[in-house]
Amino acid sequence: MDNNTILTRLEGLSQRFEEVSTLITDPSVIADMQRFVKLNKEYHELEQIVNAQKEYQQLLEHLQEAKTILETEGDPEMRDLAKEEIEQIQEKLPVLEEQIKLMLVPNDPQDAKNAIMEIRAGTGGDEASIFAGDLYRMYTKYCENKGWKIQVTNFNEGTAGGFKEIVMEISGEGVYGILKYESGVHRVQRVPATETQGRVHTSAATIAVLPEADEFDVDIKESDIRVDIFCASGHGGQSVNTTYSAIRLVHIPTGITVQCQDEKSQLKNKAKAMVELRSRIYNMEYQKYLDEIASKRKTMVSTGDRSAKIRTYNYPQSRVTDHRIDLTLYNLPNIMDGDLQPIIDKLIVAENAERIKEAQL
Repeated sequence: MDNNTILTRLEGLSQRFEEVSTLITDPSVIADMQRFVKLNKEYHELEQIVNAQKEYQQLLEHLQEAKTILETEGDPEMRDLAKEEIEQIQEKLPVLEEQIKLMLVPNDPQDAKNAIMEIRAGTGGDEASIFAGDLYRMYTKYCENKGWKIQVTNFNEGTAGGFKEIVMEISGEGVYGILKYESGVHRVQRVPATETQGRVHTSAATIAVLPEADEFDVDIKESDIRVDIFCASGHGGQSVNTTYSAIRLVHIPTGITVQCQDEKSQLKNKAKAMVELRSRIYNMEYQKYLDEIASKRKTMVSTGDRSAKIRTYNYPQSRVTDHRIDLTLYNLPNIMDGDLQPIIDKLIVAENAERIKEAQL
């Protein structure tokens, strides 16, 4: 893409930025909270593009000025300074152009949202539950390192440890846009603690990551929800199994069921369960979008098809392989201790390259 094409694309977005800047100060827009929230989000996204546009235009202007000095100036010192500036600008321009190209590709509007993560033991019996527990610990460590907040809403412990399933809400900056790559089947190859012959077994766990729906995203009628109240189970002290605080919500039109037993308060559990219920209903429609992009991007196969095997953790070889981008790392202990960022960074780079290619920039 040449300079003029980039500037033309940026000019249109700059005009939209001015328009949105005016709209968010309009009293009628402010009164419409749903529209105001969306426009405010658009304003902050466009602001980044407009700032990049200003920087890009300044670099082009300085480049032209330096070239003019080089062509017309007789002073050797001035010519050397102009040459140096031209070299510096020519190094900066391609980097900034790539950043702008990425900005010009529409983001997934869900990327900025919080996320709901569900970890379920798959094939492998008790070992699969233990592995699900290991994955829970891995993601907990990763989220702690990112400064994100985790709230477990529901869990079902395995008979030999770990979890048959565990659901948690994760909140922070851009959580879904980062964790969405984790959706899919995670496979482990290792010698289980119960194995007497020392043979390596293969087990699996399934991860589902959903964008947390805002109140504005889904309108749920109270009459469409059946509320069941029951005793919480698992760890939690004397009140567990004696206090009816756990909540199960059933959305009658879709049959979607969620439950929360994390809090001692029935009201708090219901509020948390409503967040998950909204997100699961919202995800039914969002899944159509994921299916569409999954057919185009191999990095997104995880979210488009949650039955796809995306990663293998091989303990004997201390190896982790992400099958979507053919990435293999030999530092399994660090990864299981929450050092996931190198893998996620590679997935983001691969997806961004595909997004730019799709947009023909």
